[in-house]
Parts: sequence; C-alpha cells; structure tokens
Amino acid sequence: MINQRIDTRAIGLDVGLKFMSWLTGAENLHYGLWTGLEVNAANLGAAQAAYTDKLFKLLPPAPARILDIGGGARETARKLIDLGYDVDIVVPSEFLATRCRENAPAARVHLMRFEDFETADRFDVCLFSESFQYISVDQSLPKANTLLRQGGVIVIADCFRSENFVREDLNHKVGGWHALQLFQDAVPRHGFAVTSEEDITAAVAPSVDLEQQLFNVIGFATTRIDAELQAKKPKTRWLIARAFGVFSSKRRRVRLDQRLNHKTRNADAFCYNNRYLMLILERA
Repeated sequence: MINQRIDTRAIGLDVGLKFMSWLTGAENLHYGLWTGLEVNAANLGAAQAAYTDKLFKLLPPAPARILDIGGGARETARKLIDLGYDVDIVVPSEFLATRCRENAPAARVHLMRFEDFETADRFDVCLFSESFQYISVDQSLPKANTLLRQGGVIVIADCFRSENFVREDLNHKVGGWHALQLFQDAVPRHGFAVTSEEDITAAVAPSVDLEQQLFNVIGFATTRIDAELQAKKPKTRWLIARAFGVFSSKRRRVRLDQRLNHKTRNADAFCYNNRYLMLILERA
C-alpha cells in the first residue's frame, strides 16, 4: 500500500463548510465585511454577503467566463450564475466538489488542484477568493496567464503577510501565507500589473475575533472536562495527558493552548501581521 499524505487542507475545508452551513444557513467559507455591523454570530451571514457584493464589483459584466479557483461549495458560483456569468470551478476537495455540483449544477466543476488543471478553454477572469495564499506565487500567476483570454484579468481577494510578520515566535497567527513584498515583486516578473488595489484589512479583521470566540468556547468545554476527570477519574486523566504529551510536540501543545484558551489571535494582531487586499491584475 502506498503511504499517502493526509490532505489537511481538504479536511479543514470540509469541516469548516459543515460548521458554516449550520451556523449561517449558507455554505460560505470566507471572511465577512463588518462595516456598519455589530460583530456577533447572528451577523456573520450578512457580513459574508457584504463581502461577496464588494468582490463582485471587481468583475467585468456578465456574461464573462469565470474560473473560480478554490470555489468553496456553491455560494459564489451560484450567485455568479444567477447574475448571468459562465462559471468553471477548480476545487481540491471531493466533498466540496460534490456540493458544488449539487448546488450550482450549471457550473463546470473540476476536482483537482489548480496547479494540475489543464484545459483548452480560456477565461475572462481567474478568480482567487481566499485561495491565492494556498498556491505558490510562481505557480499561480504563470498558470493563470496561460488560461486568460486576450484582455482577461486576475481578481484576487486574500491575506498577505505584512512586513511586521515574525515567523519565529510561538504565537498562533492568522492570515496570509505569502509575504506581500514577495507578491509585489512577482507580479511584474510574470508579466502583470496591478490596476486596482483596495486594502480592506480593518473591515474583515473582526471575523478573526468571532472565530476566536468560538475556539474559546471549545477551550472552556475541554477545561471543564479536564477538571472533572482530574477530580473524579485521575488515572484516566493522567493516561490521556500522557498520550497527548507523547504524540504532540511542546510547540503544538503551546499553540493549541493559545488557540483554545487565550486571545492571541484577534483583530488587532491580524491587522498588525497582515494586509487583506482586493486586487485586479492585468497583463502588462
């Protein structure tokens, strides 16, 4: 039997989708735009809808053909199709691909990584909505270039690491994987120019606070269970703690504790370490 690597990204997308569907009734996995909204779970759906509306303003008029890269489960594609766009979706998760086919049947769904996507078709837009960070810049930009029609554009809405980001400390950060300077240097190198850029970091940052509140609830539950075990089943508790210590490094334990029991991941830290940008790239 071939020893295959566990796809934690796909697992995370699948679990996140199920939770968001339960919480909001919509299968959205992206940040919300919180301008004018009170930050609470009841407003998450409205914040995500505001984000989508803002994103769509970057697109050319329908019936443009759009390649939605990392297209979630249905919401963005379904709305685009309802507006008259022609949509293809590339998604790495079988579960998400199934949801796309069920909920946006007019879209063409391709179950694969963007890096592996091949087609003779050409698109007016390559859309990266919080998926750009998962692909190497030196893969995503040239790949998109081969897929665009004459006059086509790349639309990106995603986090980038700012100059403040420090990888070496143990604080569990949230945000982009690509350094902003690395991205800015790569754009002209791959034959593109940024023709539109808006920084919406402060408007999306409250999403991080809301997420952290959820993890703190989980942390409270685990702490409460741990205390009960220690008081009434100390041997069982010792065995669980021992097994956890054997199979996880000190770094992982520290970061899990931060995630569940502290608030190091918050809107202020997000704004310090990241810039969340909405961008349009055109061929230079």
